[in-house]
Amino acid sequence: MKMQARERREIIAKAEAASEKLDAWIEGERFSGYEPHDAMNSPILHRLGSGNRLLGIAFLQAFRRSPVNLRSLVGIRKACNPKGMGLFLASYIRKYQLHREESYLKTIRFLIGWLKANATEGYSGQCWGYNFDWPNRAFYVKEGTPTIVNTVYIASAFLDNYDRCHDLECLAIARSCCNFILCDLNILEEDTGICFSYTPLDERYVYNASLLGSALLARVYSYTREPELLEAAEKAARFIVCRQSSDGSWAYGEDRLDGWVDSFHTGFVLSSLGNFMRYSGMDEFMPCLEKGCRYYRENFFLPDGAPKYYPHRIYPIDVHSLSQAVLTLIQLREVDPAAHELAYRVALWGINNMQDEEGFFHYQIHRFHRIRIPYIRWGQAWMQKALTELLLDSRQEKRIQDSQGRIGHDATHRYSRVPC
Repeated sequence: MKMQARERREIIAKAEAASEKLDAWIEGERFSGYEPHDAMNSPILHRLGSGNRLLGIAFLQAFRRSPVNLRSLVGIRKACNPKGMGLFLASYIRKYQLHREESYLKTIRFLIGWLKANATEGYSGQCWGYNFDWPNRAFYVKEGTPTIVNTVYIASAFLDNYDRCHDLECLAIARSCCNFILCDLNILEEDTGICFSYTPLDERYVYNASLLGSALLARVYSYTREPELLEAAEKAARFIVCRQSSDGSWAYGEDRLDGWVDSFHTGFVLSSLGNFMRYSGMDEFMPCLEKGCRYYRENFFLPDGAPKYYPHRIYPIDVHSLSQAVLTLIQLREVDPAAHELAYRVALWGINNMQDEEGFFHYQIHRFHRIRIPYIRWGQAWMQKALTELLLDSRQEKRIQDSQGRIGHDATHRYSRVPC
């Protein structure tokens, strides 16, 4: 049943209230908190498992899966996460666009300063890692090791600020991030294109991560018009497009152990492919995007809007699946009109079922228990971005209706110049 105007207004009102509560909680915590993967920030566990990948994974998984937050017992402290700070920056830029409040400019300046001061040094361009050691089944990543994912999201936020006020330093930082991607990461090259590694230290080729890099290269190209950026972006996009399965899905990565399909990584692929097309001006991958969007919409949501983690399994219902669903479905509304309405239903489900009375969002819902821990980057930064984009979308929808269907800004649009 198609959503009525009254129902849409009620969802927007709920989203506004939820966003205000979440903002107050985040700002009260000063943008710091715990993470699902921060077990090795414990001095005790770090001494026992530092450099030991299997033992580190055991510690990490034990803390990630526990419904009780045991971190303070082993000396893990709340901290600011670089990727989280980049997501916060993107959200507050949007909030300023919505409300034009001076307090948002102050927060934007703070976040930019923090990110500039906490970049990882020693690489060809600006880049960022995590604020914790991250053991995984492929390799052991030390704190601060830059990743393509962190770097792309932070660079994108700097570009958002350049769009806002034409701060040339923000554009220069994002351009520098392209050097990190092209010069420091390992690159798998095949006839179908290229794929970027996750970090400079590994050769694990993850599809959503590499396509994020492609989208950033294309976006920077849309400003600088450097052909080498577009060439690399196209090769990276083509590599991933060629890996699309016949049903429209994408596996997580190239390795035989990375063959699973999940909700939020699929959302990353779709969003990044859409961004590549937007900023490059190339539309030849549109059939792949349409097919992927249809697979995503038909396989990862329950009728009431609840986001599934895997295509054939509901649990765990994860806050990351929730937030990325809202963002992806809003972005792809012109590719798949049914996705737009679904974005609002998913957001409503999340507000009703995963937001705590204190304002933060819970981590996961399992069949027989719930993990309520308010992870700062994994949950709160992403949900703040999702709710902010939803509210901005609702305003833009109203403007479109008021102007009889006039389409919003494209890749070359620039916001009016305002103070940085």
